[in-house]
Amino acid sequence: MSDIKKTANKVRSKLKSIEQSIEQEEGLNRSSADLRIRKTQHSTLSRKFVEVMSEYNTTQTDYRERCKGRIQRQLEITGRTTTSEELEDMLESGNPAIFSSGIIMDSNITKQALNEIETRHSEIIKLENSIRELHDMFMDMAMLVESQGEMIDRIEYNVEHSVDYVERAVSDTKKAVKYQSKARRVSTRQWSVQKEGKGALSHPVMSQRCNGQCGKLWW
Repeated sequence: MSDIKKTANKVRSKLKSIEQSIEQEEGLNRSSADLRIRKTQHSTLSRKFVEVMSEYNTTQTDYRERCKGRIQRQLEITGRTTTSEELEDMLESGNPAIFSSGIIMDSNITKQALNEIETRHSEIIKLENSIRELHDMFMDMAMLVESQGEMIDRIEYNVEHSVDYVERAVSDTKKAVKYQSKARRVSTRQWSVQKEGKGALSHPVMSQRCNGQCGKLWW
């Protein structure tokens, strides 16, 4: 748990440092594609960090409940029945001796049960300390992600529509190139026909037959 806490604190510090750097650039009225990309990456990483820490917190809570269940079963072995509320009160007292109060140590089974209770109680205390230490950090990052939510939605919307626009632009460009190529071929054919026609009119025989009238057909 200590390693996870250290890693989580390092990640949080790094995200905070990036956030401050972005805020400084925004304070200087700098607006660029690079800055927008950094803001998007920072928001994405912050969200992922909160998701991972939320899963970790859920895992810790589930394990606490399992430890609590084992303590309750071990108490039943010693002949002591407790409700869930009573067990919570005993756990919150932080005093391991409260579990052996009123129990007669008359067998090895009872001793083993109490050893198990003490072990699980110690684990629960460690879990609760860990959850408490990470709570402030988790809430801080959760609030940051919540404030970034609307901005992320806008960015995703803009990116999605930008992709559509680019795809349409590429399609239109391909069509324009195709039409331009076709128009060029038609223009080339027309120029060839005109050239051949003018060449024929300049021939002595055709020139005599046309009597100067055929040229009007080409112009």
